[in-house]
Amino acid sequence: MKALVSIITPLYNSETFISDTITSVINQTYSNWELILIDDCSTDNTIKIVENFISKNHRIKLLKNESNQGAAISRNKGIMASKGDYIAFLDADDLWKPIKLEKQVAFMKANNCYVCFSSYEQIDEEGKPLNKMVKALPVLTYNKFLKSNYIGNLTGVYNANVLGKITSANLRKRQDWLLWLNAIKASRKPAQGVQESLAFYRVRENSISSNKVALLKHNYWVYKKGLGYSTIKSMYCMVIFLWEHFFVKSKQIVSIS
Repeated sequence: MKALVSIITPLYNSETFISDTITSVINQTYSNWELILIDDCSTDNTIKIVENFISKNHRIKLLKNESNQGAAISRNKGIMASKGDYIAFLDADDLWKPIKLEKQVAFMKANNCYVCFSSYEQIDEEGKPLNKMVKALPVLTYNKFLKSNYIGNLTGVYNANVLGKITSANLRKRQDWLLWLNAIKASRKPAQGVQESLAFYRVRENSISSNKVALLKHNYWVYKKGLGYSTIKSMYCMVIFLWEHFFVKSKQIVSIS
């Protein structure tokens, strides 16, 4: 029997995009998955939309927070409730290509890989292509990853049978980067990147990735709070991050037709 993949998706007022996101999971060529949705006290029609999908597909499950907790706690809650051999992540506004899980599970088995990610494409809020692709590094070491976040969370998969359930500290932002740092460290070997684009990342207005000042602040807290570094070491890491993010990592974004 094929390995079970648990997909973790936090929700908060996601009515605009969640139907397309769930549909992209349902359309996977790899069928042995469970989708765990964690609602963080949405006030729109998110729950109603999700319950309609649940009534038609037993592989979709919904957990509800009693109060608004943020993405880190919501993801951790989903991870702890998961039953999968592999754990993958998909935010409520992003999309997967139909071959995503099949390609990555096969790749991980063939390469004895414990942490895997892939290239992905960017789309706008309406789902239109921005003709840009973020290329995955073929090999990603912990030290390289510490310099900047090279894993698109919507593409990441880790082997829970080998690594156990990897969670993240309760940071309000950038907790996905910290989670993958924990996963690579636990694996004791580099993550591997599938070069093919397997997902679509929705670029949103006012997102953390588009706000450069907020980006710097939240990345600092990854080092300071998430990893427990001293203030001096955190500042040193931020200097390295600035160079890596703007002058090295930027080369991974390429134009496509």
